[in-house]
Amino acid sequence: MEGPSNGGMLYHEVQESKLCAVHCVNTALQGPFFSEFDLAALASDLDDKERQMMLEGGLASDELAGFNSEESHNVSMDGDFSIQVLQKALEVWDLQVIPLDCPVAEPAQIDPELENAFICNMQEHWFCIRKVNGEWYNFDSLYAAPEHLSKFYLSAYLDSLKTSGWSIFLVRGNFPKEFSISYFESSNGFGQWMLPEDAERITKTRMQNNNPSSEQPSSLLDEMEDEDLKAAIAASLDPSPVLPPSSIAEIPYNKSQESSNETREKIDDL
Repeated sequence: MEGPSNGGMLYHEVQESKLCAVHCVNTALQGPFFSEFDLAALASDLDDKERQMMLEGGLASDELAGFNSEESHNVSMDGDFSIQVLQKALEVWDLQVIPLDCPVAEPAQIDPELENAFICNMQEHWFCIRKVNGEWYNFDSLYAAPEHLSKFYLSAYLDSLKTSGWSIFLVRGNFPKEFSISYFESSNGFGQWMLPEDAERITKTRMQNNNPSSEQPSSLLDEMEDEDLKAAIAASLDPSPVLPPSSIAEIPYNKSQESSNETREKIDDL
């Protein structure tokens, strides 16, 4: 019998600026596999492919110029990514993203507990619902810790999300079994590893306090982080392959930017 993945620990990322799409992808994969720069690179690649398709389709020069003058269609300057970027990121790890209302996903609508992961989106917020070691958790980055969901509640919760207007996507494929972490290193940037009992304790405290403001950064700090992120995203979308040293120095260092070499290699192979 196989032992629990990642030593039985859960990987969770707490909201950083507006990077919920990054958090969503990483919690689906259960490890800090992608940074915001990796997703920005995928978004830039998608933009290039869309531009190439327009050229091949004989788009009028003025229409093409209008498209080129617009900001990226796959990432905003404040860090919000399109579903196409999330799909591409998960495809790097041989995972398929399927709209839950698609006919091929009908079994998941009937018995969602038999699946492994769902990603949810409404407006500009993304989060993942994931089964880890046989148990379901809500890995919403607005929560300080993943929230355990019973198998019965999972179905009811998905139904309530659909009723509220959320778009839900099923994620299928061979999920990574392990992420290489040191036993003594339980956190990485804005992500953290925790035992299920610790997640349960934090969730109970959150519910008792019922104070969402304690989970949100101050507005001033949030604005400062947003400005740093916009500069970093803009740099990632710049076609120049290398940033000048002065620009690199101004980007705050975060260990989460060091996505695994295997992820980088997979992106380069696309």
